[in-house]
Amino acid sequence: MSQLLLLSNGHGEDLSGALLGRQLLAQGLTVEALPLVGHGHPYRQAGIPVISRTREFSTGGLGYTSLAGRITELREGQYLDVLRRLLSLRGRRDRLIVAVGDLLPVLAAWLVRRPAVVYLVAYSSHYEGRLRLPWPCGWLLRRRRFRKVWSRDALTASDLSEQLGRPVEFLGNPFVDLVSEAGEPIPCGAAQTLAVLPGSRLPEALRNLELMLQLLARLPSALQPARALALQAALVGDLDATTLGRIGAPLGWNLEQGRGPDDGNASLVLARGPQRLQLHWGRFAAVLGGSDLVLSMTGTAAEQAVGLGKPVLQLEGPGPQFTPGFAEAQRRLLGFGLSCASSAVGSSAVGSGSVGSSSVGSGAVGSGEALQAGADLAGDLLGRLADPQRGAAWRRQLAASGAERIGSAGGSQRLAAAIMELLSTLQPGAQ
Repeated sequence: MSQLLLLSNGHGEDLSGALLGRQLLAQGLTVEALPLVGHGHPYRQAGIPVISRTREFSTGGLGYTSLAGRITELREGQYLDVLRRLLSLRGRRDRLIVAVGDLLPVLAAWLVRRPAVVYLVAYSSHYEGRLRLPWPCGWLLRRRRFRKVWSRDALTASDLSEQLGRPVEFLGNPFVDLVSEAGEPIPCGAAQTLAVLPGSRLPEALRNLELMLQLLARLPSALQPARALALQAALVGDLDATTLGRIGAPLGWNLEQGRGPDDGNASLVLARGPQRLQLHWGRFAAVLGGSDLVLSMTGTAAEQAVGLGKPVLQLEGPGPQFTPGFAEAQRRLLGFGLSCASSAVGSSAVGSGSVGSSSVGSGAVGSGEALQAGADLAGDLLGRLADPQRGAAWRRQLAASGAERIGSAGGSQRLAAAIMELLSTLQPGAQ
């Protein structure tokens, strides 16, 4: 039996849990993990044993998906799989349970009947100003069994401290640590760099990349030469070269071997006329760190970009995860610096410089009108960044917003230190 059990429920939550677990392993603790959805690859990569048989589902999570995604979850048996994983917790005698995510790991931690702490990474008061926790999350978090509650930002910590009648602290977000020391950016020989992040969940990431290739083809002509704008894609291993060539060809993008300084050190590129999209696997932090603008259809990766002070351009998709509803909620969460050529009509205009996210009305999701609006907006944002005065001022605003919404690096170390301090006070057999 381990001294500590990590519970989490999604790719981003697994990543944060694994980064925290790695710090606790370094302190000499025995750590195990149970990802409540998906395979929990970040835990295995960090050398943390996973205690139950796991299975990946097409939506990649639970809850925040389209209606079609929820139907898919039911059809694929995802809810029954979660129940099976919860049942695997029976009889656990860990010294401490660490819940990372939302209601599901909180409920799982409660069922184990052991002392627990919660890193509530999935909820934020930035969504609506006052956080409305789903039942029975608030009731559970008031119980003595949960010894500590940590939030994902300072506003939420203040809000929940008042609502729960107990201290809630913000110590940072571990996922920032993964990109805070990206090292040298990938050489590209261009005036500006656009990072392309289609996501990690297949088959959705594949559909996302198809939309992104169509948007890139619509960029202003002045930005299409590789010397003007370097295009760099950070891809998961499941998006292999053969698949990329197959989806790119009908859209005018041909898979080629990288060559010359314009391609940096990428061995493969998708080329379309003067445009060259460099393809990178396993170099997410370097791609993100070296970018000027981020084209994103992601959850956690967009948060990491904001934490680095990078402006993010969203492209809405059909889902099941990165839908217009998810994108709009992400803009409320991450605020200033997130822009979107939204399918919703009547949104506020981009470029005012006021604090808060922005979007511009366009056509339906994935339509030519929406893609052209996104390409035009990318051109506007890159132009703003290139302006000596406006660009410098905007970057300062982005850095300040990132510090407020996401926090500084070192979150995993601070959370681990707080857990170690708590463990030193727990009596044997405490519940």
